[in-house]
Amino acid sequence: MESSSQDRNLPASERKLQKARDDGQTVRSRDLSHLAVLGGGSLALIGLTPLMFEHLQRQFSLQLLFDAQTVNDPAIMLTRLASMTAVGLAACAVFAAIVSTIAVISTVAVGGWVQSLKPIMPDFSRVNPMSGFGNMFTKDKFTEVLKMSFIAGMLLVVGFTYLSSSLETLRSLVLQPSSSSIVFLSDWLTHGMGLMLLVVLIVAMVDVPLQGFLHKSRMKMSHQEMKQEGKESDGNPQMKGYIRQRQRDMAQGNSISAVPKADFVLMNPTHFAVAIQYDDKTMDAPRVIAKGADLLAFKIRDIATEHAILVLQSPTLARALYANAEIDQDIPASLYTAVAQVLAYIYRLKAAMRGDGPMPGEVPVPFVPPELDPQSKVIAATETP
Repeated sequence: MESSSQDRNLPASERKLQKARDDGQTVRSRDLSHLAVLGGGSLALIGLTPLMFEHLQRQFSLQLLFDAQTVNDPAIMLTRLASMTAVGLAACAVFAAIVSTIAVISTVAVGGWVQSLKPIMPDFSRVNPMSGFGNMFTKDKFTEVLKMSFIAGMLLVVGFTYLSSSLETLRSLVLQPSSSSIVFLSDWLTHGMGLMLLVVLIVAMVDVPLQGFLHKSRMKMSHQEMKQEGKESDGNPQMKGYIRQRQRDMAQGNSISAVPKADFVLMNPTHFAVAIQYDDKTMDAPRVIAKGADLLAFKIRDIATEHAILVLQSPTLARALYANAEIDQDIPASLYTAVAQVLAYIYRLKAAMRGDGPMPGEVPVPFVPPELDPQSKVIAATETP
């Protein structure tokens, strides 16, 4: 359900702004483009006029040159016409290239470069007369009408004032030499164009931040849209849990190759297996280097047996390590004492096997805090009324 404009009072998120840019919606100032095209085109015309007149004058002199060869071979006139046309087309191409470059730069300067074909794709909803009639009375259209009215009024006032102030001088040009009249008329037109561009410059200076404000206003979001975007960004919780589980399964499967490095393996005895490694010279605490459940647990046990690694049955500790310890991480501090009891038993057993001491007794049953044993949690949840 689409939120109304009254509910959209939150600033747009970066994701929505980026999506709008991908759709071709960004800040654009037409007045800045108009100023750049008119101003840049005027400067280009002023700069190119002397060079263009020089070439055109040369070509005109050739066109007006008639001799016996021209009379005997009229095709020479076509050659001269083609040469003059090429000069005119070259001047127009240079002028068009300059103006086009200025137009692109002025457009990109405000909203940046946007690569999107969506704005030019067919959209039949735009030809709906009802929606088009409704768009005539939006805030953006009202602002555009006010701006265009202001520009037209200012141009009329400046043009009328400038023309009325120099009308007597223009009338007196008929009494002046043609060269002086042309120079004065050129300067008069240049100053008049400068005043017109000054009006457009003032409007552009206001229009650029105004378009930015209007764009941000159009992009505002409601609380419901913000929540929906948060859900889309975070993803489906069930899917994220499934992905995390798959990642853990893959990590556990890949950790089987580390089993030969273990000092001992603890089993449940049939459901869980955890391989422990400890080096008092390089490690601060024992570390889980592999763990698995069900078939993976049997795989760990078989590899440990192949490499003559001790496999001990300690169901509670095995469950606790499987549930609370991560692969290639130190065991939780709350299980230090329990694992230390098993390590002490293993050290005595290895010493006895070397003939350096008596054979130890039964495998110790270390104390594991109930909150770390998944089975204790299940039993407690079952017994709770």
